[in-house]
Amino acid sequence: MSPEPAQSRRLRTAAAVALTVSLTAACSGTDPDGSAHPDVADAGESRLDTVLERGSLQVCTTGDYRPFTFLEADPDEFTGIDVDMARDLAEDLGVEIEWTRTTWDDLMEDFLAGCDVAVGGISISTERARQAYFSAPLMEDGKTPITLCENVDDYRTIEQINQPGVRSIMPSGGTNQVFAEEHYPDGELLTHDNNTIFDEIVAGRADVMTTDASEVLWVANEYEELCAVNPEEPFDFFEKAFMLPRGDDVFKQYVDHWLTMALNDGTYDRIVEPWFGEDVRL
Repeated sequence: MSPEPAQSRRLRTAAAVALTVSLTAACSGTDPDGSAHPDVADAGESRLDTVLERGSLQVCTTGDYRPFTFLEADPDEFTGIDVDMARDLAEDLGVEIEWTRTTWDDLMEDFLAGCDVAVGGISISTERARQAYFSAPLMEDGKTPITLCENVDDYRTIEQINQPGVRSIMPSGGTNQVFAEEHYPDGELLTHDNNTIFDEIVAGRADVMTTDASEVLWVANEYEELCAVNPEEPFDFFEKAFMLPRGDDVFKQYVDHWLTMALNDGTYDRIVEPWFGEDVRL
């Protein structure tokens, strides 16, 4: 048996640690820092009970961020890693899925308005954590550039990209725009529909995009003209997870239990492999 990749070990460790912290906090009725939860729902008010009674799991997703979520035109259905994971969660719960299509600009508003879970390559951030819980992380990630293969050496650093005349492209809303606005103030920033954004680089209408290393690895596998830049050494660090209702520790515990099993029983690896192949582990 070959040794488990280091990234997979880190992923499983992160999930286990997050689950342990969640369980400890829930049993004590406090946050990990010892402070009381300001808005913890009583056990009888958990979203878990609501989902089971309703018979459906209401899931928000953008449908524009491969390999995690994408709305296919024919047939009209969502595909992607997080989409399939959400389906597995619904199957574990014994309920149907009801999808809500959203955008990165409206993600939080739509989630708070009526979704039980939000999925689709969502990065954990302190800004989002003010309004929502996150599940245990599914993967570690970080921002890294992608560009035409012949231009890789031109965009290896933030300093190289943050230059007048360098056209950085990104979807509106979300963490890619936040990163670009913060780190490339001297460059030319372009926003575009995320569904065809990489075609703009291939066509020469943009120079580079800085996005999550996980997305970069998938795109480089799909476009022979495009190459990932430093995917093993991203510019920053963050984790991806599912958004859950803030204060609902009962529902979070259930999702974290399910996720820990999925990460260790082959479910997650089976779902990821068609998108990245056997040699890539996130």
